[in-house]
Amino acid sequence: MLALLRKQLSTHPALIPLFMFIGGGATMSMMYLARLGLKSPEVCWDHKNNPEPWNKLDPTHQYKFFDINTDYSKLKKDRPDF
Repeated sequence: MLALLRKQLSTHPALIPLFMFIGGGATMSMMYLARLGLKSPEVCWDHKNNPEPWNKLDPTHQYKFFDINTDYSKLKKDRPDF
């Protein structure tokens, strides 16, 4: 399979950027999914020790990937303690 791919790329070098962009896009999408699964407060992998991890977050904790106008250091707590 790999030998066939190498033969195709050597005879058609215009396919090299196509494979590079498809590979880069697949890599970036897998990295983003891994980040969502590991860093997002809505995802709970350990249901026995900490079933609600979103309740233990500080209100100044930035968990969004990109936010333009919010200064997280000046936020006040707007939810009760449980």
